[in-house]
Amino acid sequence: MVIPHIWRRLFCRAQLGIFSVIFTDNTWYLVDFFSFLTENTTVSTAIIERCDKMYYFLMEVNLPLTGIRNAKRIVFKVGTSTLTYPTGKTNIRRMAKIVSVLSDLQNEGREIVLVSSGAISVGVGKLGLKERPHDTPGRQAAACIGQCELMFMYDKFFSEYSHNIGQLLITKSDVENGERRENLINTFNTIFELGAIPIVNENDSVAVEEIVYGDNDSLSAIVAKLINADALVILTDTDGLFDANPQENPEAKLISAVDEITPEIKALAGSAGTSRGTGGMITKLNAAEIAVEAGIDAVIMNGSDPSEIYKLLEGRQIGTFFKGKKTRLQ
Repeated sequence: MVIPHIWRRLFCRAQLGIFSVIFTDNTWYLVDFFSFLTENTTVSTAIIERCDKMYYFLMEVNLPLTGIRNAKRIVFKVGTSTLTYPTGKTNIRRMAKIVSVLSDLQNEGREIVLVSSGAISVGVGKLGLKERPHDTPGRQAAACIGQCELMFMYDKFFSEYSHNIGQLLITKSDVENGERRENLINTFNTIFELGAIPIVNENDSVAVEEIVYGDNDSLSAIVAKLINADALVILTDTDGLFDANPQENPEAKLISAVDEITPEIKALAGSAGTSRGTGGMITKLNAAEIAVEAGIDAVIMNGSDPSEIYKLLEGRQIGTFFKGKKTRLQ
């Protein structure tokens, strides 16, 4: 059926509610009244009937976010800037909300892994230091103290929802050594069988390498790959990837979906992140690339309002979406 070009915006009634269909010459967009479900939505069949100035559509659609909505095993990565205030102190309200949402998702039947940064920053705050240590022993000492505080708080918050947690501190050698990697995978699987939630961090207190994986961004993708996760969700302090620096350019637009992570896409990432962390958008893009190559869907989204995770898992367009390649690595 050929649809007249003049019909730019039509409304349709579907079983799940009233939606708006916007289409250009080659691309259709399916949206609801609150937010875009997805861009790059394709419509394979459409039957149009006019009735009382409304156009009713029966559609067969392909939504790129379907994989996220149906994801059972999800790795969430939360960054230092999301967990702490600029003062270095823990953002208790946000941390509690993140735990609330993840606990609810666990209750729903999903398997949750939390890769959490913040040990060094929390240690700096607990010790009353004016700034993050610049030397490796100083950072390791801060991480040692901060990790205890971080896990104490996670245990306290998760226990309020009757969830058990387990701590996994990982070094580069744990992933690169075949036997240790296999033991790590077995540990994850056993934790899942026990119904507990693994909380992962790099073992900063013993790892000599300077933040081996880049503020845990790439670590979260490696963990997702190890456990054959369905999705990776990176929570950060921006809404996702923009076509320009939104702090410098008010006209910068959010890129809702990336088909391929090219050098041009990486060039949009800019430099490193905040003084409280060591990551930045480039490390998040590197993490998304690892996940996508392993066939895992990835999303970079703002973690300031953890309840947005619900919208994401309902299939709505939140943050920047990276579609995992069809061939999953086993």
